[in-house]
Amino acid sequence: MTIDLEQFRIRPGEAISLAERDQAETLGFKEATDEVAAKAQLIVLVKKIDELQVRLYAEGKKGLLIVLQAMDAGGKDSTIRKVFGGLNPQGVVVSSFKAPSKIELAHDYLWRIHQRTPGKGYIGVFNRSHYEDVLIVRVHGWASPETIERRYDHINNFEKLLSDEGTKVIKIMLHISKEYQLERFRRRLQRPDKHWKFNPDDLKERELWDDYMRAFEIAMERCSPEAAPWYVIPAEKRWFRDVAIAQLVHDTLEAMNPQYPEPGFDPAEYGPEGVR
Repeated sequence: MTIDLEQFRIRPGEAISLAERDQAETLGFKEATDEVAAKAQLIVLVKKIDELQVRLYAEGKKGLLIVLQAMDAGGKDSTIRKVFGGLNPQGVVVSSFKAPSKIELAHDYLWRIHQRTPGKGYIGVFNRSHYEDVLIVRVHGWASPETIERRYDHINNFEKLLSDEGTKVIKIMLHISKEYQLERFRRRLQRPDKHWKFNPDDLKERELWDDYMRAFEIAMERCSPEAAPWYVIPAEKRWFRDVAIAQLVHDTLEAMNPQYPEPGFDPAEYGPEGVR
């Protein structure tokens, strides 16, 4: 199965209504008949991504940063496990951003982010990111409107810097509904092995759902240039979510076209018997 990812891409300056986007969209693929094929395709794509990452590392000229954002229980952890868990861990660095520490607060808000961006040859995955500073910070009013407004420009300039220096940036919102989130919270409470993931404060954040959706819309409208686009991936059908994101990562790496470097010697001079 091949997914038309362009349907999920946010174009520069595009007006967005998340309420009009189906969180359970599968583009016509049916759970009853296509889920098995999607899971098989995921295995193939992960293998291809792993091969491309080896070339990326060998070339040592470019990096790839994948930013994952979602509401609580949106599936960031499971996405990372399903899509990136099968890759060589030496070439993939996952960074999770929670509330900033005292040391981090003593610097500008992008300081801690820049330190975790992938080096050349690596894939970096952000579980939450610098966008928290125009999402939760905006929703709770922890910074002035003027400060938030400046941050959209900061973010665009920051991502342009990464792009100019060889790091491709793609940003993914895992799109779920408020009802789906409630279902996931209830499942966490029903399973002792998931209790640790439940935070009662998340229920308070649910009351601000509409404010969060608007904050997401503004962030994506303001910060989705061609060089660092946003994708809104429907995330309630996890089999579809996983294969869509794997295809996006694969297609991005393939377009980057990393190449093995030419050796600085003539391999023919050594041959199978020339190395002892």
